[in-house]
Amino acid sequence: MGDILHALPAVTALRLAHPTWQIGWVVDSRWQALLSAGVGRQVSGVSEQGSGIRDQGTETSAVRGPTMPVRDSAMPVIDRLHFASTRAWKRRPLTVKTAAEINALRRELRAANYDAVVDLQGAIRSAAIVRLAGCPRRIGEAKPREWPAQWLFTERVRTHDAHVIEQDVELASAVAGDALEPAEPLLPVDPEAERWCDAWLAESFAGEPRPIALIAPGAGWGAKRWPPERYAVVAEGLKQRGFHVLANAGPGEEHLAAPITAGGAAVPLTTTLPQLIALTRRIALCIAGDTGPLHLACALGRPVVGIYGPTDPSRNGPFGTRAKVLRSPTSRRDHSRRAAPDPGLLTIAPEDVLGAADELLAEVRA
Repeated sequence: MGDILHALPAVTALRLAHPTWQIGWVVDSRWQALLSAGVGRQVSGVSEQGSGIRDQGTETSAVRGPTMPVRDSAMPVIDRLHFASTRAWKRRPLTVKTAAEINALRRELRAANYDAVVDLQGAIRSAAIVRLAGCPRRIGEAKPREWPAQWLFTERVRTHDAHVIEQDVELASAVAGDALEPAEPLLPVDPEAERWCDAWLAESFAGEPRPIALIAPGAGWGAKRWPPERYAVVAEGLKQRGFHVLANAGPGEEHLAAPITAGGAAVPLTTTLPQLIALTRRIALCIAGDTGPLHLACALGRPVVGIYGPTDPSRNGPFGTRAKVLRSPTSRRDHSRRAAPDPGLLTIAPEDVLGAADELLAEVRA
């Protein structure tokens, strides 16, 4: 989820620079709601970060203002989705079903006749799908996240910026032919999810007009997770400051949200991805570690407080919105996926987080 949201400003910039190009995206079907609100547009089928580009050569969309193409709000950036179930393939690598699905994706990508494909993830699996597309131009980083991936590219771009969003824009610039700047990402609008959100908020809070704070205690692995008991103290502090507090519980994260909601300061939140997008549009503050909901809040321009440990906020931190980041000077960059919380992360106290939230909200009000 975070990787897709980090790539979206680059692909949005590419769309704005070239409104007539046909842009496809290879994605795990779990994350399609970040790119499309409808179910009727997808082509069959994770490489979370592969984008294929084809120049139509003719005008296919009108232009609003100097750059913004008029597009369907349900699918505002891309024209086509391709699905790749790489998690399932990893679990059953040598089965007939996996081979058939990979061959089907290969045929589908080649039938689309893309002119170029850009790997915005830098993993071996995404680079392999780049190769499947059969494009004459296969573009990726000269020093990708997983270094063997570079041998599957025909063009290797030396990126210079620190943040992964800026690095993705450098890659997109290679195919655009011009230096792009990160664009405000365009996320789809799902009318059904928007209606659900309005009804759920009215039912949960009886129409009481308070700002909403979203706490997301989950993260990709244990070392990035600040303890739920500390989030519970933050939730109580936010409630005392006049917030409605929500504790997000993604799939398998219910045990992380439970300590936060146990005292009644926060309401548990279990949603679909389209519903989470709709709700995040309405929040006044997000507090989380390096996790998908935090990056979603950033993409939607919501104020965020980031609690960071083994991942480097200069590369993966909040981008494009008002933010405060807390990270101990003792934390070091480490992606080894340890189960225990990073020791530096544990030096951050709830009072530190609430203080950062107070400063951030004062800046927003100013």
